Amino acid sequence: MQRFMPLVALCLSLLLTAGCSLPRGAALSSEILAEKHREHPSFQVVSVSRDNINVLGEWPVTGWKGSYNWINAQRGPQSPLIRTGDLLHLVIWDSQENSLLISTGTKQAKLDSLAVSTKGEVFIPYLGAVQVRNMTPDAAREKIQAALEPIVPSAQVQLSLQAGLRNSVDLVGGVSRPGTYPLPDRNYTIVSLLAQGGGISANLRNPVVRLNRGNSSYEIRAERLMSEPQLNTTLRGDDKIVVEEDQRFFTALGATGREELVYFEREHITAMEALSTIGGLSDGRANLKSVLILRDYPAKALHKNTAGPTQEQVIFTFDLTSADGLFAARKFGINPQDTVFATEAVVTSARTVLGLIGSVVGVSNAVNNISN
Repeated sequence: MQRFMPLVALCLSLLLTAGCSLPRGAALSSEILAEKHREHPSFQVVSVSRDNINVLGEWPVTGWKGSYNWINAQRGPQSPLIRTGDLLHLVIWDSQENSLLISTGTKQAKLDSLAVSTKGEVFIPYLGAVQVRNMTPDAAREKIQAALEPIVPSAQVQLSLQAGLRNSVDLVGGVSRPGTYPLPDRNYTIVSLLAQGGGISANLRNPVVRLNRGNSSYEIRAERLMSEPQLNTTLRGDDKIVVEEDQRFFTALGATGREELVYFEREHITAMEALSTIGGLSDGRANLKSVLILRDYPAKALHKNTAGPTQEQVIFTFDLTSADGLFAARKFGINPQDTVFATEAVVTSARTVLGLIGSVVGVSNAVNNISN
């Protein structure tokens, strides 16, 4: 045994001096935060507590624009308007003999699929081009009948409208039955359209409804749209609606239950909820005194005081071994594209070293037994 003791001592020395360089699953808090002690650190470190949690809540939102842009409901008329691309179907009744429009032995003439031109006109025999765009079907019928009176005094006109692309909306995705839907009137709402499309798909995570109108885009969370009637906006021809999953996410790294991109399951997530979502902290590895949240701020958000960050890169630290830190974590909001990082406890490295020491001693004892 004695001849192996120098070897054991050498191994112990090497293990103890190299403990910090042993393989680990996460960085130590001291390694990450060391730069804050420099004269000109490249990032700001903020310890989060109940004393400053309300002030931090006023700091700018990062990772997205921070709010939704939507159009409140505005009630429209029940009748539709004729648009370019619509089709008019006319039935002209005339009881006169030798009518210009009616064939012998019949009482009616059908003029189907009269397309509204880019000029807003339809062509009708004996009348020529008749302007009908932006008129209601009733108004267009009266106009056509009045124009026919000098030619066929007893004529009666029936008119039906078939909506074209500019009088229809596209339900692109996120529902059971996507497709193009004609607008029955100018009071047709987005909730009615979603219902007609079979409803929002149940497997979408925290769905967001997006309305594209011309060069503008509007979005709202589906849950809020369905619960607040004043947001049930009316649709216009050529609107495009898509329902998609919330694309906001944060990153979980270090001594956590999961290391991955984590998408927002609800509108707002606190630091405590984020830790719960990722399976908590790793038992025996995580340093509960130093859970970090890394965040980037734009240069325009910087302040010279506590009203905002003083540097573009900020690390928020939480001590989850104290009630103060736990309550602060329950109120601190996670922003999209934040990184939630659980540092590794120093004791983990110590345990690794001690385990290796035990292995060395065990080997030496085994050799000693063999030699005896």
